[in-house]
Amino acid sequence: MEPDVLGPPYERQTIDLGTDDEGPVVATLVRRRADRPTGRAVLYVHGFVDYFFQTHLADFFAERGWDFYALDLRKYGRSLLPHQTPNFCLDLAEYFPELDAAAKIVREDDGHDIVLGMGHSTGGLIISLWAHARRDAGLVDGLFLNSPFFDLNLPWVLRRPGAAAVARLARSAPKRVVRPGLGTVYGESIHADHRGEWNFDLAWKPLAGFPVRAGWLAAVRRGQQQLHAGLDIQVPVLVAASTRSFKGMKWQDAAALADAVLDVEHMVRWAPRLGRHVTLARFDGGLHDLTLSGSAVREKVFAEVGRWADAFLGAGPTVRDGEAPATSVPPAPRPAEAEAAAPHA
Repeated sequence: MEPDVLGPPYERQTIDLGTDDEGPVVATLVRRRADRPTGRAVLYVHGFVDYFFQTHLADFFAERGWDFYALDLRKYGRSLLPHQTPNFCLDLAEYFPELDAAAKIVREDDGHDIVLGMGHSTGGLIISLWAHARRDAGLVDGLFLNSPFFDLNLPWVLRRPGAAAVARLARSAPKRVVRPGLGTVYGESIHADHRGEWNFDLAWKPLAGFPVRAGWLAAVRRGQQQLHAGLDIQVPVLVAASTRSFKGMKWQDAAALADAVLDVEHMVRWAPRLGRHVTLARFDGGLHDLTLSGSAVREKVFAEVGRWADAFLGAGPTVRDGEAPATSVPPAPRPAEAEAAAPHA
């Protein structure tokens, strides 16, 4: 490990992934150790046009004895090299090697017994597909999916026939730009220079995003179709989403209290297809990255994640240093959080 751009106590390790058609490829694993380690760890995967900068999320777990690891995937953030097309892939399974390598470091090299996989947005889709593909390997003990990218936020005609046209284009011109960016509404809602409270590197996470390319969109669509057909994730899964979406391309105050990137009802619809032990939690006023929501909302998110981990991972109470552990049985899930069973392909 070497010092990370976030400064102490963050360290990072570069994972060499060989080469592809653009040249050398790497991923980057960032680590923040707990002062009082407990054998528990989080492995976090960011979303599209994203990288790890959410230090308050790492602090939440570290204060409770969880070592925190965040993976900047190939061609994202710390792993983006000058010769590469930002955030580009042709298949979401391309990310499995760095996830495998990261899980090995967390489990074998650093000796953790319990690992919570966490994915935001596109990262939520990727880590779900990986957990399904590696379901017999015992790499994670649970998944927390923060506003996962389970379907395209488009009208039906673009989500189905339109996506098929993009798939055809991807075969002949995978790097063809099909959308110049994602708009600035969400970026404005979270960045401290605009209407938010967070600072992040705008070279790695531009407010308007990077261009959406045909090959990447086709890869996402194939991954979503696999999910829709039914996965068989063997560990408990917590899916979290806002209660509402914001659809506009120009700023309105409603965007400060909603998911301005994805359709939250897609997350609710497809969550049961992940596996046989799925919990759904929704948060009024939540942003697309729920952990970047206003303080009152994110406190509820963290409380729910801690309660769920205590109940389902067999990890013991998730409490801060100096806090007394809870002695009562955790309350029964509310109706919106009921476990979901679904047919599998």
